[in-house]
Amino acid sequence: MHPHDAIPRRQFLGTAAATASLFGAGLALAADRATSPAPATVAASKRKIKVGWVGCGGRGAWLAEFFKEHGGYEMHAMADYFQEDVDKCGDKVGVDKSRRFTGLSGYKKVLQSGVEALVILDIPYFYPEQAQAAVDAGCHVYIAKPVAVDVPGVLAIEAAGKQATAKKLCFHVDYQMSTDPLNVEVAQRIWDGGLGKLLSVSTIGNISGTKMPVDAPRGTSIEGVLNRELWLRDIALGCDIIGNFDIHSIDAAIWVVKERPVAATGKAKICRPNPVGDRHDFVQLYYECQSGMPWVHQSFSIPDPELEGNKSLSCDIRGELASARICYWGKSYLRGGPKHYGGGQPVNPYEAGAKRNVAMFHKLVSEGNCENPMIKRAVDSTLTTILGREAGHRGVRLTMDDILKENKRLNVDLTGLKS
Repeated sequence: MHPHDAIPRRQFLGTAAATASLFGAGLALAADRATSPAPATVAASKRKIKVGWVGCGGRGAWLAEFFKEHGGYEMHAMADYFQEDVDKCGDKVGVDKSRRFTGLSGYKKVLQSGVEALVILDIPYFYPEQAQAAVDAGCHVYIAKPVAVDVPGVLAIEAAGKQATAKKLCFHVDYQMSTDPLNVEVAQRIWDGGLGKLLSVSTIGNISGTKMPVDAPRGTSIEGVLNRELWLRDIALGCDIIGNFDIHSIDAAIWVVKERPVAATGKAKICRPNPVGDRHDFVQLYYECQSGMPWVHQSFSIPDPELEGNKSLSCDIRGELASARICYWGKSYLRGGPKHYGGGQPVNPYEAGAKRNVAMFHKLVSEGNCENPMIKRAVDSTLTTILGREAGHRGVRLTMDDILKENKRLNVDLTGLKS
């Protein structure tokens, strides 16, 4: 998850024992358990994967240390638009100065340096182009969410993913909620019939405080927006709050119920004073599913003193027999019914989930497992956020077919930026 103002950088990493008990049985990439991976270790394979890196600010620099610590990767080349960021990150993980590149096309030089895999943690607006280039170069792909900011970008990611599978390349997306052992246990009990017939879904993305967020000045050049994650406030660069933050809870719903909405109705609003970017602060949506199951989504980053310092990314599923919750923070559980489970609180999924994904990517590449089930889920979850974003912004009912037919592209004026 890209860091947000209210998201803590580092928290306590829970014990590995709980993880091992649920994931140690091996990689389950078939059928319902396709995206509940087992953690891999270097002990499982001594293979060193030569990695190229794109995006050295924020989460990119933070995650690079986990790839280095894992021990199964050779951090070979890096790129970032800003020299200062690529040098700082490169120094930390030991990338030779001759293989540090800058500018919008720096990723191309990374690919030309002879890497086996490309880790993409840049700005979502650029992800489809970078992912396609990686697949064309015969590289495995590790990519952050959202995988794109508009429908053409999502469809490009879908096509690149299919090409990767055909070329026996791994294509892994860094979602964390579905790697947590407690969330996996709840999901499995739902799949085993613990809720009976599913009746409704509700998802939340919430960042609250006592004051409204304030946009920093844009500056005289777009370069200022590319730096220090200010791009999060611009929809065309970051996909809006529903696509960059709420997507975790929306993805969790798709992961569990295995259904992508077919329509959405809603309202979105910018609440902060003197906004510089066009990111929305409040979204209320009603999604419709093909099965008839209702799905309500709410997103807000507006003042609430009772929730100071709190965040919420949760997915509640209700059925005929019981109810369940899967979350990023808080408590995950399944209450009632034949599969009752008291659950517990996921332990630091921001860091622990990232480390599990780093380990899983190594395992997938090392074992040549290129089934890539994460591609479809990433496409579905990103399209769902775009559908909700567009319905909310327009204040109308839109169908998934509507937005796919529109195929609306979001454009950013890159004039003046160094190539």
